Order: sequence, then structure tokens, then C-alpha cells
Amino acid sequence: MSYYYTKIITGVLCVALTTAGFYFYKSRAKTATTQEDEVVYETYSVNHPLQPIPSIKYIDKRWVSLGKALFHSPLLSKDNTVSCASCHMVDYGGDDGFSVSSGVGSKVGIRNSPTVLNSAFNFRQFWDGRSITLEEQIDGPIHNPVEMGTNWADIIEKLSRDEMFQYAFEELAITAITPEHVKKAIVLYEKSLVTPNSPIDRYLLGDQSALSTQQVRGLSKFVDFGCITCHQGKNIGGNVFQKLGRIKHMPKNLSLDFGRYLVTHNEADKHVFKVPSLRNVMHTAPYFHDGSVETIEEAISIMAETQLGRKISQQDIEDIKALLESFSGQLATESTL
Repeated sequence: MSYYYTKIITGVLCVALTTAGFYFYKSRAKTATTQEDEVVYETYSVNHPLQPIPSIKYIDKRWVSLGKALFHSPLLSKDNTVSCASCHMVDYGGDDGFSVSSGVGSKVGIRNSPTVLNSAFNFRQFWDGRSITLEEQIDGPIHNPVEMGTNWADIIEKLSRDEMFQYAFEELAITAITPEHVKKAIVLYEKSLVTPNSPIDRYLLGDQSALSTQQVRGLSKFVDFGCITCHQGKNIGGNVFQKLGRIKHMPKNLSLDFGRYLVTHNEADKHVFKVPSLRNVMHTAPYFHDGSVETIEEAISIMAETQLGRKISQQDIEDIKALLESFSGQLATESTL
């Protein structure tokens, strides 16, 4: 009898272990699938306030391709005239080159369009940092009546009727398109928009010939003057808030926007903005939150005086400008991802 019960118990245990193994396998498979949908960066660390920008080690190209199509599609706007790429031209610095951008019905905004390049490495999104993630950021322009002026219900309806997008989503085993699917695709595309291998990156990684003599001099001044206190890390900015006019009053036109105060209503946040990344800054004129400064030379001079309390020479400006030129990298192409 004991032998009989032993066989039963053994059989039950085998079934239990097999079932547990099956669900464990499914769980692991699901986890692996989720990981495959994400991006993995190759990061580097050096002994310097500036850090080399990460490069892409892995990213799901299927989602990136879909995200690129959505990013460039006017179906995401109310009247089918505006796309994300209207204000963020990825081949031209990641912005639109205007002081402020225009949206549906040619309505004009109040702030300069920030670059989308390397935006994955910002600690907040928007000039006032009101969005923490890229996913959250997408809702802003979608619902803003001055930008895309629409809503997710209308967008999903249009995408679901579009044969190309229907096919693209079905290829990813998605039969019912949701806002989360759209956001995921756009975010993964944005996370692919990194610009590694710039001269400053090569220099930081040990190639002493990557910078010219003037650029090395500019880097020394960039550090010694204190620019590095706000513009540091892998994105050379984008990771802290700072008050504009920290030491000396800023030009009057720059003081009209209260910045982060409009989000928090905290008096201490008046004229506080997210410090912008200086990556590819030579390709993102005009400058500042209102796009009122046309040249990089003027931007350098204003920052030195209002933020550092320094009246720097023309030679200093030229040296720092030369350094800023080394911050430009090449955007990875789909074939190199």
C-alpha cells in the first residue's frame, strides 16, 4: 500500500514540477520579449565632469521603424498638417530653426523647440521640466491646441483606418492599436536618436588628437570659468534646473517667461529652466527658451555675464565656440543601429 501511495505522490509531484516549469518558462519568455522591446546602451565612464555619450548596443529596429513613421506622420495632428518632425527635424539639429514653433492652423507657440537628439538622456523634458519621461512628454504637444491640437481617440481612429499603419502594427502582433503602443514606438525611435563619436567623446576616451589646440584651450576655460557646473555629464547639460540670471540680471526679453514657476507656482522657481544639453548646439540656433538670441557668440557672452558674473574677452568667446563645435556627433542611421 505504501508503495502505491508513493507512486501517486511521486506522480503528483512530477505534474506539479512540470506545471511550475512550464509557467516559469512562460514567465522567462515573456520577460525576454519585454527586454527585446527596449533599448540597451553601451555606457562609458571617465575621470572628467564631461562624460562620453552612450552608444546603442541593442534596440528593436521594428519598433524604431514604426516609431519613425509615426514621428513623421501628420495623422497625429488635428488637421493632418503637423507632425512631430515639423518641430524636430532630426537631420538638422533636432529642432526647427525658428525662434518659436508653429502648429495647427499656423498658431504660434511661446517657446523655442528643443532638440530631440539625445533627449533620452535628459532628466526632464520641456524647458520647464514638467514631464519626467519621454512617454509623458508626448501627451503635451498632442493635446496642446497651439501644437497638434488633437486627442488620442481621434489619433487611434485615423491610424486604425490607415492600411500602412494597420500592417505595421500587425507585424508586431498588435491587432488593436492603443495610445500606449503609439507612445512606445515613438519613444523607442527617440531613444535611437543619439549622436556618439563626436570629437569631444573621442578626446574623453583618450584620443588626444580629437580636439584642436584652440578647442583644448576652450575646454580649459569651459571648466575654469564654471560653465561645467551646469553643463556636465553625458549630455553636457539636461540634468539639472538652474535660474536664468543667477548672478546678474538677464536681458529683459529673457525675463518675460517665468519658466518652472508656471508649473510649480513656487516663487523660488521664477526664471528657473532645465539646463539645455549642449550636444550639437552649433546646429540648434536660435538660442534660449524664447529663441531670441541668433548667434552662439551672443549666447556665450550672455551666459558668462548673467550666470557666471564674468565679462569675457572676444578670444574667450572664440575659444569656447571652438569647443562647442566639438560637441557635434553623427546621428546613427537605421543600418548602423
